[in-house]
Amino acid sequence: MASFLPEIVLTSSPDGPIIAYDPYSGAIIAHFTGSRSPPKGLTLAGKGLIAASHISATGAGSINLYNWWSSAVFNHLPLPEPVAPLAATLDGAYLFAGGLSGHIYSISLPSGKTIQTFPAHSKSVSCLEINDDGSLLISGSDDGSIVVAPIFQLVATSPDGTCKFWSLPQGLLLRTVALPCPMAGLAIDPTESHFYAAGSDGSIYIGATKSPTRQLTKRNLQVIKWREKHGGPVVSLAMLNQGRNLVSGSEDGNVWIWEVEKGQVMTVLGNEMVSISDLVMARGVANSRGSSSNLGINMEEWREKSGLAARELSRPVRKMEEMKEKLGVAVKDRSRAIDILESAIGAYERLLELILKEAKGGTGNKSGGKEKESM
Repeated sequence: MASFLPEIVLTSSPDGPIIAYDPYSGAIIAHFTGSRSPPKGLTLAGKGLIAASHISATGAGSINLYNWWSSAVFNHLPLPEPVAPLAATLDGAYLFAGGLSGHIYSISLPSGKTIQTFPAHSKSVSCLEINDDGSLLISGSDDGSIVVAPIFQLVATSPDGTCKFWSLPQGLLLRTVALPCPMAGLAIDPTESHFYAAGSDGSIYIGATKSPTRQLTKRNLQVIKWREKHGGPVVSLAMLNQGRNLVSGSEDGNVWIWEVEKGQVMTVLGNEMVSISDLVMARGVANSRGSSSNLGINMEEWREKSGLAARELSRPVRKMEEMKEKLGVAVKDRSRAIDILESAIGAYERLLELILKEAKGGTGNKSGGKEKESM
Protein backbone atom coordinates (compact mmCIF):
# COMPACT_ATOMS: atom_id res chain seq x y z
CA MET A 1 0.00 0.00 0.00
CA ALA A 2 1.29 3.44 -0.89
CA SER A 3 2.01 5.92 1.89
CA PHE A 4 1.65 9.68 1.67
CA LEU A 5 3.40 12.57 3.35
CA PRO A 6 1.04 15.56 3.62
CA GLU A 7 3.45 18.49 3.12
CA ILE A 8 7.21 18.75 2.73
CA VAL A 9 9.43 21.83 2.42
CA LEU A 10 12.20 21.58 -0.19
CA THR A 11 15.07 24.06 -0.34
CA SER A 12 17.86 24.41 -2.89
CA SER A 13 21.19 26.21 -2.69
CA PRO A 14 23.87 27.50 -5.07
CA ASP A 15 26.51 25.76 -2.96
CA GLY A 16 24.83 22.83 -1.22
CA PRO A 17 22.36 19.95 -1.51
CA ILE A 18 18.58 20.07 -1.87
CA ILE A 19 17.12 19.42 1.58
CA ALA A 20 13.64 18.08 2.40
CA TYR A 21 12.15 19.14 5.77
CA ASP A 22 9.13 18.06 7.75
CA PRO A 23 7.62 21.53 8.47
CA TYR A 24 5.72 20.28 11.53
CA SER A 25 8.68 18.92 13.49
CA GLY A 26 11.61 20.56 11.72
CA ALA A 27 13.19 17.15 11.05
CA ILE A 28 15.30 16.68 7.92
CA ILE A 29 13.73 13.92 5.83
CA ALA A 30 16.17 13.66 2.92
CA HIS A 31 19.13 15.16 1.06
CA PHE A 32 19.48 15.31 -2.74
CA THR A 33 23.04 15.92 -3.88
CA GLY A 34 24.78 17.07 -7.04
CA SER A 35 23.03 20.36 -7.88
CA ARG A 36 24.16 24.00 -7.66
CA SER A 37 20.85 25.76 -8.20
CA PRO A 38 20.31 29.46 -9.04
CA PRO A 39 17.24 31.43 -7.81
CA LYS A 40 13.87 29.99 -8.94
CA GLY A 41 15.69 26.87 -10.12
CA LEU A 42 13.69 24.27 -8.17
CA THR A 43 10.32 22.72 -9.00
CA LEU A 44 8.24 19.57 -8.67
CA ALA A 45 7.31 17.60 -11.78
CA GLY A 46 4.14 15.78 -10.81
CA LYS A 47 4.38 13.84 -7.54
CA GLY A 48 7.28 11.64 -8.54
CA LEU A 49 10.09 13.92 -9.72
CA ILE A 50 12.14 16.85 -8.45
CA ALA A 51 13.78 19.10 -11.05
CA ALA A 52 16.68 21.45 -10.27
CA SER A 53 18.58 23.86 -12.50
CA HIS A 54 22.31 23.21 -12.29
CA ILE A 55 25.17 25.52 -13.20
CA SER A 56 28.53 23.79 -13.28
CA ALA A 57 31.87 25.28 -12.24
CA THR A 58 32.58 25.93 -15.95
CA GLY A 59 29.30 27.86 -16.37
CA ALA A 60 27.54 25.18 -18.43
CA GLY A 61 23.78 24.88 -17.95
CA SER A 62 21.72 21.76 -17.30
CA ILE A 63 18.81 20.33 -15.28
CA ASN A 64 19.05 17.50 -12.77
CA LEU A 65 16.12 15.14 -12.13
CA TYR A 66 15.63 13.24 -8.87
CA ASN A 67 13.30 10.50 -7.64
CA TRP A 68 12.03 10.78 -4.08
CA TRP A 69 13.61 7.45 -3.10
CA SER A 70 17.18 8.29 -4.17
CA SER A 71 19.50 11.12 -3.13
CA ALA A 72 21.51 10.94 -6.37
CA VAL A 73 20.68 12.47 -9.76
CA PHE A 74 18.95 9.87 -11.93
CA ASN A 75 18.81 11.93 -15.13
CA HIS A 76 21.08 14.81 -16.16
CA LEU A 77 19.65 17.01 -18.93
CA PRO A 78 22.25 19.20 -20.68
CA LEU A 79 21.08 22.46 -22.26
CA PRO A 80 22.79 24.89 -24.66
CA GLU A 81 22.90 27.67 -22.03
CA PRO A 82 22.49 28.19 -18.27
CA VAL A 83 18.84 28.19 -17.13
CA ALA A 84 17.34 29.37 -13.85
CA PRO A 85 13.52 29.40 -13.47
CA LEU A 86 11.68 26.10 -13.91
CA ALA A 87 7.99 25.16 -14.12
CA ALA A 88 6.34 21.79 -14.77
CA THR A 89 2.87 20.69 -15.84
CA LEU A 90 0.61 19.21 -13.16
CA ASP A 91 1.02 15.66 -14.46
CA GLY A 92 4.81 15.99 -14.62
CA ALA A 93 4.90 15.21 -18.35
CA TYR A 94 6.52 18.48 -19.45
CA LEU A 95 9.11 20.81 -17.96
CA PHE A 96 9.83 24.42 -19.00
CA ALA A 97 13.14 26.19 -18.38
CA GLY A 98 14.00 29.88 -18.81
CA GLY A 99 17.44 30.75 -20.19
CA LEU A 100 19.80 33.71 -19.86
CA SER A 101 19.23 34.57 -23.52
CA GLY A 102 15.46 34.96 -23.03
CA HIS A 103 14.68 31.59 -24.65
CA ILE A 104 12.27 29.12 -23.04
CA TYR A 105 12.92 25.39 -23.41
CA SER A 106 10.08 22.86 -23.51
CA ILE A 107 11.27 19.43 -22.28
CA SER A 108 9.54 16.04 -22.25
CA LEU A 109 9.83 14.07 -18.99
CA PRO A 110 11.30 11.80 -17.84
CA SER A 111 13.27 11.30 -21.07
CA GLY A 112 14.64 14.86 -21.02
CA LYS A 113 14.20 15.39 -24.75
CA THR A 114 13.92 19.07 -25.74
CA ILE A 115 10.70 19.39 -27.76
CA GLN A 116 10.79 23.07 -28.60
CA THR A 117 12.80 26.23 -28.00
CA PHE A 118 11.27 29.66 -28.51
CA PRO A 119 12.64 33.21 -28.02
CA ALA A 120 10.16 34.63 -25.50
CA HIS A 121 12.16 37.65 -24.31
CA SER A 122 15.05 39.91 -25.29
CA LYS A 123 16.76 39.47 -21.89
CA SER A 124 17.10 36.63 -19.39
CA VAL A 125 13.94 34.88 -18.13
CA SER A 126 13.48 35.70 -14.42
CA CYS A 127 10.38 33.63 -13.54
CA LEU A 128 8.06 30.95 -14.91
CA GLU A 129 4.61 29.92 -13.69
CA ILE A 130 1.86 27.55 -14.86
CA ASN A 131 -1.75 28.39 -14.00
CA ASP A 132 -3.85 26.21 -11.74
CA ASP A 133 -5.62 24.27 -14.48
CA GLY A 134 -2.33 23.69 -16.32
CA SER A 135 -3.44 25.41 -19.52
CA LEU A 136 -1.11 28.40 -19.64
CA LEU A 137 2.59 29.16 -19.24
CA ILE A 138 3.51 32.63 -17.96
CA SER A 139 7.03 34.02 -18.10
CA GLY A 140 8.60 37.21 -16.77
CA SER A 141 11.89 38.70 -17.89
CA ASP A 142 14.53 41.24 -16.97
CA ASP A 143 13.39 43.19 -20.05
CA GLY A 144 10.22 44.08 -18.11
CA SER A 145 7.84 42.05 -20.29
CA ILE A 146 5.37 39.28 -19.43
CA VAL A 147 4.58 36.59 -21.99
CA VAL A 148 1.49 34.39 -21.67
CA ALA A 149 1.29 31.27 -23.81
CA PRO A 150 -2.71 31.46 -22.91
CA ILE A 151 -4.21 32.50 -18.10
CA PHE A 152 -6.76 34.39 -16.17
CA GLN A 153 -4.93 36.60 -13.72
CA LEU A 154 -1.28 37.28 -13.00
CA VAL A 155 0.65 38.98 -10.22
CA ALA A 156 4.10 40.32 -11.05
CA THR A 157 6.86 41.75 -8.88
CA SER A 158 9.38 44.26 -10.15
CA PRO A 159 12.94 45.30 -9.18
CA ASP A 160 11.58 48.83 -8.65
CA GLY A 161 9.74 47.63 -5.53
CA THR A 162 6.21 47.50 -6.97
CA CYS A 163 3.72 44.65 -7.15
CA LYS A 164 1.35 44.79 -10.12
CA PHE A 165 -1.95 42.93 -10.45
CA TRP A 166 -3.01 42.29 -14.06
CA SER A 167 -6.13 41.06 -15.83
CA LEU A 168 -4.63 39.06 -18.67
CA PRO A 169 -7.70 38.66 -20.92
CA GLN A 170 -7.94 42.46 -21.24
CA GLY A 171 -4.25 43.13 -20.75
CA LEU A 172 -5.20 45.73 -18.13
CA LEU A 173 -3.24 46.76 -15.07
CA LEU A 174 -5.74 46.41 -12.20
CA ARG A 175 -3.68 47.68 -9.28
CA THR A 176 -0.13 48.66 -8.33
CA VAL A 177 1.12 48.30 -4.77
CA ALA A 178 4.28 50.18 -3.80
CA LEU A 179 6.70 48.31 -1.52
CA PRO A 180 9.68 49.76 0.39
CA CYS A 181 12.23 47.46 -1.29
CA PRO A 182 12.61 45.08 -4.27
CA MET A 183 10.78 41.76 -3.98
CA ALA A 184 12.07 38.29 -4.93
CA GLY A 185 8.69 36.54 -4.88
CA LEU A 186 5.07 36.38 -3.73
CA ALA A 187 2.67 33.97 -2.09
CA ILE A 188 -1.12 34.41 -2.16
CA ASP A 189 -3.42 32.95 0.49
CA PRO A 190 -6.09 30.36 -0.49
CA THR A 191 -8.86 32.99 -0.41
CA GLU A 192 -6.86 35.21 -2.81
CA SER A 193 -7.58 38.16 -0.50
CA HIS A 194 -4.01 38.78 0.74
CA PHE A 195 -0.51 38.49 -0.65
CA TYR A 196 2.82 38.01 1.10
CA ALA A 197 5.95 39.53 -0.44
CA ALA A 198 9.55 38.37 0.00
CA GLY A 199 11.60 41.49 0.76
CA SER A 200 15.23 42.01 -0.24
CA ASP A 201 15.67 43.61 3.21
CA GLY A 202 14.88 40.27 4.91
CA SER A 203 11.31 41.23 5.86
CA ILE A 204 7.92 39.75 4.97
CA TYR A 205 5.27 42.21 3.78
CA ILE A 206 1.54 41.53 3.74
CA GLY A 207 -1.03 43.43 1.66
CA ALA A 208 -4.49 43.13 0.12
CA THR A 209 -4.79 41.74 -3.41
CA LYS A 210 -7.89 43.85 -4.15
CA SER A 211 -8.95 46.99 -2.33
CA PRO A 212 -7.02 47.85 0.86
CA THR A 213 -8.48 46.64 4.15
CA ARG A 214 -9.80 49.07 6.78
CA GLN A 215 -6.67 48.47 8.86
CA LEU A 216 -4.41 49.50 5.98
CA THR A 217 -6.61 52.47 5.02
CA LYS A 218 -6.70 53.86 8.56
CA ARG A 219 -2.92 53.70 8.79
CA ASN A 220 -2.52 55.11 5.26
CA LEU A 221 -0.44 52.06 4.25
CA GLN A 222 -0.43 49.68 1.29
CA VAL A 223 1.45 46.89 3.08
CA ILE A 224 2.31 45.91 6.65
CA LYS A 225 5.75 44.59 7.60
CA TRP A 226 6.05 41.72 10.05
CA ARG A 227 8.29 42.49 13.00
CA GLU A 228 10.81 39.64 12.75
CA LYS A 229 13.16 39.59 9.77
CA HIS A 230 15.75 37.31 8.19
CA GLY A 231 19.46 38.10 8.23
CA GLY A 232 19.52 38.21 4.43
CA PRO A 233 17.17 38.79 1.46
CA VAL A 234 14.10 36.53 1.38
CA VAL A 235 14.32 34.49 -1.85
CA SER A 236 11.09 32.46 -1.76
CA LEU A 237 7.73 32.04 0.00
CA ALA A 238 5.12 29.28 0.10
CA MET A 239 1.78 28.77 1.87
CA LEU A 240 1.39 25.82 4.24
CA ASN A 241 -1.37 24.15 6.22
CA GLN A 242 -4.34 25.53 4.23
CA GLY A 243 -2.98 29.07 4.43
CA ARG A 244 -2.59 29.13 8.20
CA ASN A 245 1.20 29.12 7.91
CA LEU A 246 3.79 30.68 5.62
CA VAL A 247 7.25 29.27 4.84
CA SER A 248 10.08 31.68 4.01
CA GLY A 249 13.59 30.93 2.78
CA SER A 250 16.46 33.42 2.96
CA GLU A 251 19.88 33.82 1.39
CA ASP A 252 21.33 33.49 4.89
CA GLY A 253 20.40 29.78 4.78
CA ASN A 254 17.46 29.94 7.20
CA VAL A 255 13.97 28.54 6.64
CA TRP A 256 11.24 29.93 8.89
CA ILE A 257 7.64 28.82 9.37
CA TRP A 258 5.28 31.65 10.35
CA GLU A 259 1.89 31.74 12.02
CA VAL A 260 0.00 33.94 9.57
CA GLU A 261 -2.66 35.20 11.97
CA LYS A 262 -0.09 36.56 14.45
CA GLY A 263 2.72 37.31 11.98
CA GLN A 264 5.19 35.46 14.22
CA VAL A 265 7.85 32.80 13.59
CA MET A 266 6.76 29.40 14.93
CA THR A 267 9.60 27.15 13.80
CA VAL A 268 13.13 27.59 12.48
CA LEU A 269 14.18 24.64 10.32
CA GLY A 270 17.70 23.27 10.58
CA ASN A 271 20.29 25.51 8.93
CA GLU A 272 22.56 23.14 7.00
CA MET A 273 23.30 25.39 4.04
CA VAL A 274 25.35 28.54 3.64
CA SER A 275 22.60 30.05 1.51
CA ILE A 276 19.26 29.19 -0.12
CA SER A 277 18.37 29.85 -3.75
CA ASP A 278 14.76 28.58 -3.83
CA LEU A 279 12.02 26.89 -1.82
CA VAL A 280 9.00 24.83 -2.90
CA MET A 281 6.23 22.87 -1.17
CA ALA A 282 5.59 19.20 -1.96
CA ARG A 283 2.13 17.87 -1.11
CA GLY A 284 0.79 14.33 -1.11
CA VAL A 285 4.12 12.77 -1.97
CA ALA A 286 3.57 9.09 -2.72
CA ASN A 287 5.97 6.41 -1.62
CA SER A 288 4.84 3.52 -3.82
CA ARG A 289 7.27 1.06 -2.29
CA GLY A 290 5.47 1.25 1.05
CA SER A 291 8.71 1.82 2.97
CA SER A 292 9.70 5.32 3.88
CA SER A 293 13.34 4.33 4.30
CA ASN A 294 13.62 5.59 0.73
CA LEU A 295 13.06 9.11 2.08
CA GLY A 296 15.69 8.63 4.76
CA ILE A 297 13.31 8.26 7.72
CA ASN A 298 10.93 5.60 9.02
CA MET A 299 7.31 6.48 8.21
CA GLU A 300 6.01 5.65 11.68
CA GLU A 301 8.83 7.66 13.24
CA TRP A 302 8.08 10.55 10.87
CA ARG A 303 4.40 10.48 11.81
CA GLU A 304 5.24 10.55 15.52
CA LYS A 305 7.66 13.46 15.06
CA SER A 306 5.20 15.42 12.96
CA GLY A 307 2.58 15.27 15.69
CA LEU A 308 -0.13 14.31 13.17
CA ALA A 309 -2.48 11.38 13.62
CA ALA A 310 -1.54 8.38 11.49
CA ARG A 311 -5.11 7.94 10.34
CA GLU A 312 -5.06 11.50 8.98
CA LEU A 313 -1.88 10.80 7.03
CA SER A 314 -3.27 7.57 5.59
CA ARG A 315 -6.59 8.97 4.43
CA PRO A 316 -7.35 8.23 0.79
CA VAL A 317 -6.30 11.07 -1.49
CA ARG A 318 -9.87 11.60 -2.67
CA LYS A 319 -11.10 12.19 0.87
CA MET A 320 -8.23 14.56 1.53
CA GLU A 321 -9.09 16.54 -1.60
CA GLU A 322 -12.77 16.70 -0.53
CA MET A 323 -11.70 18.01 2.86
CA LYS A 324 -9.50 20.63 1.19
CA GLU A 325 -12.42 21.79 -0.96
CA LYS A 326 -14.71 22.09 2.06
CA LEU A 327 -12.07 23.97 4.03
CA GLY A 328 -11.51 26.27 1.07
CA VAL A 329 -15.23 27.07 0.92
CA ALA A 330 -15.29 27.73 4.68
CA VAL A 331 -12.32 30.10 4.41
CA LYS A 332 -13.97 31.98 1.52
CA ASP A 333 -17.23 32.25 3.49
CA ARG A 334 -15.29 33.63 6.44
CA SER A 335 -13.61 36.20 4.19
CA ARG A 336 -16.98 37.26 2.74
CA ALA A 337 -18.45 37.57 6.25
CA ILE A 338 -15.55 39.82 7.29
CA ASP A 339 -16.05 41.99 4.18
CA ILE A 340 -19.80 42.29 4.91
CA LEU A 341 -19.09 43.14 8.55
CA GLU A 342 -16.59 45.83 7.56
CA SER A 343 -19.11 47.30 5.10
CA ALA A 344 -21.80 47.33 7.82
CA ILE A 345 -19.42 49.04 10.27
CA GLY A 346 -18.62 51.66 7.62
CA ALA A 347 -22.31 52.28 6.96
CA TYR A 348 -22.98 52.57 10.70
CA GLU A 349 -20.15 55.11 11.09
CA ARG A 350 -21.50 57.21 8.21
CA LEU A 351 -25.03 57.09 9.68
CA LEU A 352 -23.69 58.12 13.09
CA GLU A 353 -21.91 61.09 11.50
CA LEU A 354 -25.17 62.20 9.84
CA ILE A 355 -27.09 61.92 13.12
CA LEU A 356 -24.45 63.99 14.92
CA LYS A 357 -24.55 66.64 12.19
CA GLU A 358 -28.36 66.82 12.42
CA ALA A 359 -28.17 67.09 16.18
CA LYS A 360 -25.63 69.91 16.01
CA GLY A 361 -27.72 71.71 13.36
CA GLY A 362 -30.88 71.46 15.47
CA THR A 363 -29.09 72.83 18.54
CA GLY A 364 -27.78 75.76 16.50
CA ASN A 365 -31.26 76.62 15.20
CA LYS A 366 -32.78 76.62 18.69
CA SER A 367 -30.06 78.90 20.01
CA GLY A 368 -30.64 81.32 17.13
CA GLY A 369 -34.41 81.41 17.81
CA LYS A 370 -33.91 82.24 21.50
CA GLU A 371 -31.58 85.11 20.61
CA LYS A 372 -34.21 86.61 18.26
CA GLU A 373 -36.92 86.40 20.98
CA SER A 374 -34.77 88.18 23.52
CA MET A 375 -34.22 90.99 21.03
